[in-house]
Amino acid sequence: MNTHHDINAALQRAVAVFTRRPDKGLHDDVSARACWKGGMCVTATHASGLQIGTDMPAELGGGGELPSPGWYFRAGIAACATTAIAMVAAEQDIVLDRLDVEVGSRTDTRGLLGMRDVEGGAVQAGPVSVQVQVNVAAAGVPSGRLHALVQEALRRSPMQGAIAGQPTMTVAVSVDEAGTA
Repeated sequence: MNTHHDINAALQRAVAVFTRRPDKGLHDDVSARACWKGGMCVTATHASGLQIGTDMPAELGGGGELPSPGWYFRAGIAACATTAIAMVAAEQDIVLDRLDVEVGSRTDTRGLLGMRDVEGGAVQAGPVSVQVQVNVAAAGVPSGRLHALVQEALRRSPMQGAIAGQPTMTVAVSVDEAGTA
């Protein structure tokens, strides 16, 4: 397991490279590929071969056996926030004794179903709110410094940035003519 000194050294090397070559900071992320398995089951695959399955709750036509894609979304936010906090702690030479992050959200399922609100407007399909609960401890570190560390880390968290910044999304559709009648 890497110590905060190892993490800090790696981060300093990355900063040095990107300071000399800012163009190296912008890169394509590893894509996720999802394949429908029937019903409401989907398998997402990482380039490494790692696979995760999703399903929907029975109330929405799924079997409810696996987490929903929304849960993986929240898990990604939680994992990214936790990673960013650990990185900033290492940069600041703070040894963490405890760090866990819980992410919840509130979603109006009517958006997923293509429904309209009482005024006739489309209901938003995504979460209407996201809650992040951070539990952190570091012996001898004042709570104000830990609060500032968390705020800085969340500002730098790519997942948090994606939610707040609403990045441009392009969509390309390819239709397999052999599969249509």
